[in-house]
Amino acid sequence: RLGPVGAYFTSAKFLLYLGHALSTWGDRMWHFAVSVFLVELYGNSLLLTAVYGLVVAGSVLLLGAIIGDWVDKNSRLKVAQMSLVVQNASVILCGIILMIIFLFKTQLLTLYHGWLLTMCYILVITIANIANLASTATAITIQRDWIVVVAGEDRSKLADMNATIRRIDQLTNILAPMAVGQIMTFGSPMIGCGFISGWNLMSMCVEYLLLWKVYQKTPTLALKSAKVEESELKQLNVKKESDVKPTEGVQLIVEKDVTGFEPQQEKEVGCAARIAEPFVTFRDGWVAYYNQPVFLAGMGLAFLYMTVLGFDCITTGYAYTQGLSGSVLSLLMGASAVTGIMGTVAFTWLRRKCGLVRTGLISGVAQLACLVLCVISVFMPGSPMDLTVSPFADISARLFESEPLPTIASPGDNPEMVFATGMPTLLNGSTTPANSDPEMSPEPVPLISVSLLFAGVIAARIGLWYFDLTVTQLLQENVVESERGIINGVQNSMNYLLDLLHFIMVILAPNPEAFGLLVLISVSFVAMGHIMYFRFAQKSLGKQLFVCCTPDPKAVSDSSPHGDTSTV
Repeated sequence: RLGPVGAYFTSAKFLLYLGHALSTWGDRMWHFAVSVFLVELYGNSLLLTAVYGLVVAGSVLLLGAIIGDWVDKNSRLKVAQMSLVVQNASVILCGIILMIIFLFKTQLLTLYHGWLLTMCYILVITIANIANLASTATAITIQRDWIVVVAGEDRSKLADMNATIRRIDQLTNILAPMAVGQIMTFGSPMIGCGFISGWNLMSMCVEYLLLWKVYQKTPTLALKSAKVEESELKQLNVKKESDVKPTEGVQLIVEKDVTGFEPQQEKEVGCAARIAEPFVTFRDGWVAYYNQPVFLAGMGLAFLYMTVLGFDCITTGYAYTQGLSGSVLSLLMGASAVTGIMGTVAFTWLRRKCGLVRTGLISGVAQLACLVLCVISVFMPGSPMDLTVSPFADISARLFESEPLPTIASPGDNPEMVFATGMPTLLNGSTTPANSDPEMSPEPVPLISVSLLFAGVIAARIGLWYFDLTVTQLLQENVVESERGIINGVQNSMNYLLDLLHFIMVILAPNPEAFGLLVLISVSFVAMGHIMYFRFAQKSLGKQLFVCCTPDPKAVSDSSPHGDTSTV
């Protein structure tokens, strides 16, 4: 008989964690590596990477609701297995194609005037996009549905599982790119492709087995509400109609001959309905999202994506213009991971003490308080902010230059690969600004401003992550089972939409002198997001909103906006 430790390591909860860790590790390695591969293939230009990012964001924005609807209409095991196989098979195929391109790039350039190589690039981006869409389906079904069923009716267990999933995400965000980066540095891009393909093949087999084990250990996963049953009944009815007796078939033909053009009209209507179905699903998904009781909370989370205050390529590139080295940025990224994990710990503790809705309010206050440091940094010595410089000056100047445009910031949270307008590129081993004279030693930039900026960004991640967990659990608890997929698909679309807007904002104002303005706009959007959540909490808690936190276990009952607030 297994002891407590053995029982834990064979439980559905642990197997779910293990499968998520393997899946996330592969995802992070691939997302890091594909940007580097595309840059390497296109002569240190970020054109392919930018196209890839735009295609990925646009696809999820348009297809998020449709993917979620597919998740809702099919059995849990089928959705999880299909999305897992499609995702990993796409990455493996991409890796093989990239290896072929790296091996025969010179020959491919000469064939059909380079069009064959261009088609290879298009193929890689298309398959990589399919992998990302399948990854979106996996995230929706596992993190928004399976985890709720495994936790059962125990909301504290659900909160702990959500927090553990986020800790796994934080660790893999740092460790996976480091691991594959070392392989690519000491080996070659082709070796990196082979390693990622091999990893995904192995991981797919293990994850498939783990999913099956979790499904077996949790019988309630086999039960799904009306949407799946209706879909299966429609398929069954179609099958029954096709299995008619010969006499019935003759009678049916006679009736069709008598009715004249009606069958043709039915066929036309059926064909038109099938063509219109994705558009109807898209519309219905957004309408359903708008009608959710947690709509404002979801919108509040989406608004937090409209920010440059994170460890992405934009903020990293700005840091280089302010004199921070790659090693310092790596340490700062490690510190941000630690504060992110602290946020997941704070979430579980605060939820027990104050309830779920109030935890979101506290997270908003904490995040905005920390972001005050970022606002202050804009006006401190060392800040390059100068509103007299036109945001479009850099763009217009470069449009009339004969020299090729330098590469811009690479997507992905990695300080190893930074490309920015007037910023250094570590890929070429340069640590001086691209437009500086190497014979002239640049004046040292005061670090007060950039230090305050990153202090605020790192500290704010505590509030950011337990706000994210709060909204995630609100969606899990308050969206009906038959709509979990489509609502979370639309939520992903909203997140991508605001993320796209933040990149467009940077494109319109790429100068370091305008970064301070971007910081102020980012803080404004974060504040608007938390105001939306405040309005949601006000509706949920009513007059009891400002009651102090209490250790009374009854306080946990406010975790549902529909719950009785008289016990709070």
